[in-house]
Amino acid sequence: MDEHGNPSTPADDDPTLVFLTVTEAARRLRIGRTTCFSLIRSGELESVKVGHLRRVPADAVPEYAMRLRTAQRAA
Repeated sequence: MDEHGNPSTPADDDPTLVFLTVTEAARRLRIGRTTCFSLIRSGELESVKVGHLRRVPADAVPEYAMRLRTAQRAA
């Protein structure tokens, strides 16, 4: 279900989406919503406000994953 209680659909994985809900971003990262909100709060995962809604740019998800990979390789 999305943040409005609507059932999620296969469209959640639509590669043409520009913005993702926090739930969709969390699903793509295979993490929980709470963890995803923590990453957003800390600035590690980019997000924007659209009206009263919090959205994650679709390209922010692979960028975050790449930063994690790069940091772990350097360690």
